[in-house]
Amino acid sequence: MTATTAAIDLEAIKAKQQQTWASGDYSAVAATIQIISERLVDSADIHAGARVLDVAGGSGNTALAAARVFADVVSLDYVPSLLERALERAAAEHLDYETVVGDAEALPFPDASFDAVISAVGVMFAPNHQRTAAELLRVCRPGGTIALANWAPDSFIGEVFRTTAKHVPQPAGLQPPGLWGKEEHVRGLLGDGVSDMRVERKTYSFRYRSPEHFVEFFRTHYGPTHKAFEALDDAGREALASDLRDLVARSDRLAGTLAVAVPADYLEIVATRAA
Repeated sequence: MTATTAAIDLEAIKAKQQQTWASGDYSAVAATIQIISERLVDSADIHAGARVLDVAGGSGNTALAAARVFADVVSLDYVPSLLERALERAAAEHLDYETVVGDAEALPFPDASFDAVISAVGVMFAPNHQRTAAELLRVCRPGGTIALANWAPDSFIGEVFRTTAKHVPQPAGLQPPGLWGKEEHVRGLLGDGVSDMRVERKTYSFRYRSPEHFVEFFRTHYGPTHKAFEALDDAGREALASDLRDLVARSDRLAGTLAVAVPADYLEIVATRAA
């Protein structure tokens, strides 16, 4: 932990984050990015009978993907309402996994409990990066797999975060979540705890009817955007909405045709737990 990180109240930050992710309806956003979890489970070679921990699993994207290949899955998140939605989705698809309310920085499991520990755009939002990485390593058995998908800071979602932070600044001294989307940062976090690490940059395209549709959807459903709008007055909300609409329009690879498709890069990381 850096001196800067130690100087801020991480527990208070985490409590506020819990409230943020419980606001809006993240499951609506998660449903649009299911393919990221499907790709990650395939890249990690998750197989039938493997004991898998999905960390910061939210409404169940990655747990569902792992359950579909008949792994034995536990999905952990610190927002109970998201885990309730995860169980609803499992029932709807006639799949089975366990859910646990818990903290990515203090996983409630013994050492070496899982064959694979996996997270898709989840653990990257935990405020204490080093502690989170240490927990991922601790609960994964030697020779097991740690697999992560993290938004790249120099791509679209990183721009969304930076645009939002211009209007609603983040706490000073907090390590930005986008660092998890940089290979050197993740290698530094996992260090000698892994014997090898494969990294691939991949792209997901956000598809909406228009820039206005994207902003309204995120404002309604995506906790961080929802809370940012709540924190502003009417003029501030319109300014943030305008900046986000402009960002989507600039990033749209369909160039203003009948809909928008915005490429968003993320880092896919598959590592082997050292013996």
